[in-house]
Amino acid sequence: MAKQASALRRWHVLPPAALVAALLLFILFHKSTTQSPPTSAPKPEQTATQPKPTAAGWPARIALVSGDGIDGLRDGPAAQARWSDPWGIAIDAHGAMYVADAGGSNRIRRIASDGVVSTLAGGREGFADGIGAAAMFHTPSGLALDKAGNLFVADTGNHAIRKVTPQGAVTTLAGTGTAGWRDGPAAQAQFNGPIGVAVDAAGKVYVADTYNDLIRVIDLDGMVTTLAGGDAPGYADGIGAAAGFDTPCALAVDAAGTLWVADTGNGAIRRIARDDKVDTFARATMLGDKVLLRRPLSLALTDDGYLYVGDMAQGRVLQFAPDAQMAVLAGARDGERFVRPAGIALVAAGGLRLTDAASHRVHELVPAATTPGVPSPQSIGPAADAPPPDTDGRWPVRPQNVRHEIVGTVGEARGAYHGDALDHLHDGLDIHNNVGASVLAIADAKVEDPLPVWGVGELREGLSIEALSYIHMRVGRNLKDEALDPARFQLLRDAAGALERVRVRRGTRFSAGDVLGTTNAMAHVHLTWGDWGYTRNALALGFRDFVDHVPPRIDGVQIEDADGKAFAQKRRGRLVVPRGARGVAIVVEAWDQVDGNEARRRLGLHSLGYQLLDKDGSPLPGFEQPRMTLVFDRIPADSAATKVAYAANSGITVYGSAATRFRYVVTNTVRDGNFATGSWRTDQLPAGDYTVRIIASDYAGNVASRGRDLPIALMEPADIAPPKPARKTPHAKNSNR
Repeated sequence: MAKQASALRRWHVLPPAALVAALLLFILFHKSTTQSPPTSAPKPEQTATQPKPTAAGWPARIALVSGDGIDGLRDGPAAQARWSDPWGIAIDAHGAMYVADAGGSNRIRRIASDGVVSTLAGGREGFADGIGAAAMFHTPSGLALDKAGNLFVADTGNHAIRKVTPQGAVTTLAGTGTAGWRDGPAAQAQFNGPIGVAVDAAGKVYVADTYNDLIRVIDLDGMVTTLAGGDAPGYADGIGAAAGFDTPCALAVDAAGTLWVADTGNGAIRRIARDDKVDTFARATMLGDKVLLRRPLSLALTDDGYLYVGDMAQGRVLQFAPDAQMAVLAGARDGERFVRPAGIALVAAGGLRLTDAASHRVHELVPAATTPGVPSPQSIGPAADAPPPDTDGRWPVRPQNVRHEIVGTVGEARGAYHGDALDHLHDGLDIHNNVGASVLAIADAKVEDPLPVWGVGELREGLSIEALSYIHMRVGRNLKDEALDPARFQLLRDAAGALERVRVRRGTRFSAGDVLGTTNAMAHVHLTWGDWGYTRNALALGFRDFVDHVPPRIDGVQIEDADGKAFAQKRRGRLVVPRGARGVAIVVEAWDQVDGNEARRRLGLHSLGYQLLDKDGSPLPGFEQPRMTLVFDRIPADSAATKVAYAANSGITVYGSAATRFRYVVTNTVRDGNFATGSWRTDQLPAGDYTVRIIASDYAGNVASRGRDLPIALMEPADIAPPKPARKTPHAKNSNR
C-alpha cells in the first residue's frame, strides 16, 4: 500500500493522456492483485506458515536418528555417529538439529538435514570462549535458538550461560564460572548449575538456575534478575520470591510470554505469567495406580498450546492438552522405554525430536499412522553389548583389590516391609561391608542425572554416577551425618538443623577410589549397573579374586495346576500329570552359593529353563535345546515381573520368610527386559512316560546336576484313579481338660 500511495502522488506531473493510461493500468493491476486465488492454490491452513492443529493423543512411532547406544564421541553419518550425554536439542529454520552433548564430549554438535553429524563448537572440558574447537564447555545441557540462529547454552558445570553463533563463535552471556547466586550485570552475575534455558521473541533469555531453585532472566541490556523462587527448594505458588521450586530443569516460553517450567524435583509443570505470578499446571499426574508425571525433565510447546513433556521416572513422553488432559505419546509399551528423555524439539512438518541422554541416542517421534511399523528393540535404550565401565576389577569397599563376600545377586525375589515378599526383583549385586565403613567409587565417572541422590535417611539411600549406582549408604557423609566433601556433597538442613537432603550437581566428577559415603544399617553395598529398565548383571563388571566353582542346588521340582496346587499322585515311581490339564506350571526350588560364602548364605540363580525328554532320554521335538525362560541379565522395569518369575512362598528372611527360598516358575518367561506368563500344554503330547529336565545355572556357568530330572506319567484324566481318602486317626484324650 505504501508503494501504491507513492505512485499516486507522482501522477500529477504526467500529461492528461498519459494520466488516463496510467489510471487504467493501476485499476487493472489492483484488480489482478485482489482476485481470489485459483482453486488449485493451497488453502491457508495447508501452508507451511500455518501448521496443522495438534491432534490430541496422536499415536507415535519411535525411530532412531543417530547413536548406537554406546557412550562415545564420533562425528560422521548419523548411523555411525556416537554420543556421550546428548541433552538439549534445538532445530533451526532449515531443519538442522543442534544437540548439547555433555559427558565426555562437552561439545555443541550439529545434525545436518542430510544426517551428517559434525561439531559446531567445543572440545576439551573447561571454560573458554573462542571459535569452534577453541571454545570449551563443562557439561552443556539446555539449548535455545533465537530468531537470528544464535544458540544459548546452559553450561551447567561452568555455572554460566553461553552464546554460540551459527558460525560456531562462543561467548559467555552471563556467569563467572563459579557457583553462587548474584543478580546484576551479566559479567558479575552468578548461577548454580543451570540446566534449562529458553529465549522469547524479543530476545530475553530465561534460565532454570537448577541448584539455586530459581528462575532467572537475562534482559537485552545484560542485566540478570531473579524472576521467581525462594532461597531453598520448596513448593509454593505465588509471585516472585513467594513461589517455590525444586531443581527446575527445563523451560519453554509461549507466544503470549508465559514461561513454562519443568519443576523436576516437585514432579510438576509450573507457569510464570507476564505479571510474574507462578501457578501449577499439572503435578503427580496418574494413569491408573502409576504416577506418570514424576520427574519432568524436558519441555516443548506447540503454537496451539499443547505441551510435550519428557519424564525420566517412567521413561515416557507425555502430551498435555491446553486443558491439562494428558496422553502417553511414547514409552508405554515394552521395549519403548527411554532412560533419560532430556531434550524435546518440535519439527515444523509435525512430530518431535528427542534426546535420550543415558541411552546415548537421538530419536524422532512421528505419527504412527503415516509411518507404520514397530521399533526395533535394539534401537532404543543403551546397547545390550555396550562395554562395561572401566573398573579394573575394583570392589566398592576397602580393600578394593581383594575378594569380598557376595550376599545378594541379580534377579532374586525381594520383598517390601509392608509384607509382600515378592515386591520386586533384585537389580544389583550386594557386597558385604560393615556399618559405617566407606563406600568407594569403582571407576572414574561424571554425574549426569540432575537428581542423582535419593532416599536420604532411608535404608534405600543411594547415589547414581553415570551407569553405576551405589545404594544402602549415607551419601557424602559419615555416621554423624557430617559432610565428607562439601565441595561435591551439599547437605541441606531444615531450620532445626536436621538433614533434609544431599545434593550432588550434574557434572560433578569422581575418580576411582573416591569416598562416596558410608554404609548404613543394611551392612552391605548394593551395586547396580544400568538404569531402571536396562539394568545389567553387575557380575559382568569383573571383580578381582572373585571365583565361583559351586554349582546351584535343586531342592525340588513340582508340577502345579492352574490354582498353584502341586500334583502329588505317583505311578511306578513317576509323577502323574493329567493330559489336557490347563495352566500347568513347572516350579523349581533352587539356590546357589559362590566360593567363600558362609554356609547359611543362599543366593539366587542367573538362568533357568527346561527340556522335555522322551522315555529313552532323547529330547522331544522342539526341545532339542533347553528353553531358557528365566535369564536375569536385564531386569524388567515393571515389578509385576517378580510374581511371574517366582511362585508363592518365595522370599528371603529379612522380609518375613522363615527361610530363604527361591521357587522359580520356569514355564513363565523373564528375560531381556521383558516378561510373560506361560504354561505347559500337556495336550500337545500323547499319553506316556516322559522326563522333565531342569537346567539351572549360575552366572559363572556352573550347572546343577543333582535333582534336575523329574520322571512323569502323562495320563488321560479318565485313566487316573482318584486318590484314596486319608485314614482317620483317633485323637488321644487330653488329660488336662
